[in-house]
Amino acid sequence: MTTFSAPAKAPQWHSAGMTWRSWRGRASTEQVIALVSLGFTLLCNGPFWHAALSASHAGVRLVLSLLLIVTGLHALLISLVATRRTLRPLLTIVIPLTALAAWFMQSYGLYVDADMLRNVLHTDRREAGELLTPGLLMPLVPALLVVVLLWRVDLVARPSWRHAVLLRALFVGACLLAIAAGGALSSRALASLIRGQREVRYLVTPANYLVSLGRVLSDARRGGQTRRLPIGADAHLSPAARQAGRKPRLLVLVVGETVRAQNWGLNGVTRQTTPELAARHDVLNFPDMHACGSSTEVSLPCMFSPYGRADYDEAKIRAHQSLLHVLARVGVHVLWRDNQSGCKGVCDGLAVQSLTSSRDPVLCNALRCQDGILLKGLEDTLDPAHGDQVIVLHQLGNHGPNYFERSPKAFARFMPTCMHPDLGACRREEIVNAYDNAVSYTDHVLNAAIGWLQARHDYDTALLYVSDHGESLGEKGLFLHGMPYAIAPEEQLRVPMVMWFSQQWLDHDGLHLDCMRTRASQPASHDNLFSTVLGLMQVKTGLYLRERDLLAQCRA
Repeated sequence: MTTFSAPAKAPQWHSAGMTWRSWRGRASTEQVIALVSLGFTLLCNGPFWHAALSASHAGVRLVLSLLLIVTGLHALLISLVATRRTLRPLLTIVIPLTALAAWFMQSYGLYVDADMLRNVLHTDRREAGELLTPGLLMPLVPALLVVVLLWRVDLVARPSWRHAVLLRALFVGACLLAIAAGGALSSRALASLIRGQREVRYLVTPANYLVSLGRVLSDARRGGQTRRLPIGADAHLSPAARQAGRKPRLLVLVVGETVRAQNWGLNGVTRQTTPELAARHDVLNFPDMHACGSSTEVSLPCMFSPYGRADYDEAKIRAHQSLLHVLARVGVHVLWRDNQSGCKGVCDGLAVQSLTSSRDPVLCNALRCQDGILLKGLEDTLDPAHGDQVIVLHQLGNHGPNYFERSPKAFARFMPTCMHPDLGACRREEIVNAYDNAVSYTDHVLNAAIGWLQARHDYDTALLYVSDHGESLGEKGLFLHGMPYAIAPEEQLRVPMVMWFSQQWLDHDGLHLDCMRTRASQPASHDNLFSTVLGLMQVKTGLYLRERDLLAQCRA
């Protein structure tokens, strides 16, 4: 006899899965925009809420005010560009980006303005790869789940385009009303917040990167329509530079990366991170040197510009040529050797050697080369027949967060070190150790460059090293760099600078070492670089400002 058993009951998880796959939502475009905007305000703005509320004692009214303003702002921005057909594709991009931006800001204490966004957009694949850590799954997974949910919502179609336009206009009006109501609800506290912490607006996510992206694209469009304007058209070599029998000058200008003054051994800090330079007695150290910006994207164009931070005008700086073009105009042979992400327009149209893809088995791996590569083959770039030469060495330096990869194992003097790109996974002591090991390697590279220059007898030689900006290593919860200049901490703005001159250069220029050491102990900034280099290369132009030439008072 054959028997048949009843079918087994489906497992609970299987039933739940079927329910999820069969679920469909229904909402209007405006309802989705409002809900997503509220989610951004509540879930993706932790740094903003912390900064805004810690700076004020207005309490509940300020919270409600900011809730209305931030949510209304995001809803307004999205409603101005999204339609029923484009809303879901648009939010499929914006939601994960916003989650990632919020995570980076929370993890590293970052602010997102136009300069920071330029840094992100100009980051090469190697730099981007170092930031792709397993920690990114924390914000990305829930963001992608929200996107999946969004695509299971049917957006209500309007009876006609007139009806759709009318409803959207009413929605935009409601957004503006919410913003105005938020401003009126706590106007005094808001005014105090804006006066005391203007940069808090760079924490409002995703408005910060959406607005900044518009500005960056607009600037790029204007910049792409015009060539860089020439500067120093009146430049010429001084008569002394043309003396018969004078050896040509060779200046090696080393642009450091992310090295801060607080960890520079020559500045008298507790830990000696520059033992090789400290052993020399012919190096000038500038302990009170300040950068033009807190990121390469700002500092590099600024430090090579005649306008600089004192008369800071970003558009003007980016629209004009640099110090290197003035030198080339008077016949100085200029070469840019790069072990980083380019010269940010400073060397446009000039000779460039990119070493980032070199295959040296000792100095390079599959992704990066250590800075010793900048000295390899340097001999082959010289030709005394060219006359005076300036060679710029653009370092990878201490570029984070992979500080542990910036120096060979032989320079791992400070242990234990952070061996992970996710700095949150390391103790601060380990982060600082890895950073200081990289500083020590820069010390070695600079000393090797000086030794190479010192051995040359066919040039009068000199070296000038200055870092582009500093770095935060956990102070006040901040990591990396790129804070808006007005609120950037000293760790991101104070940088090291050193100079070295051969005896022949000192003699021919009439430079007095005692005077130079006195000047080196006084405050200086990137604004001094332009006129100081012109003075060293004996270039005369109306752009030269004697008061900014660090060595002008020390010439006979």
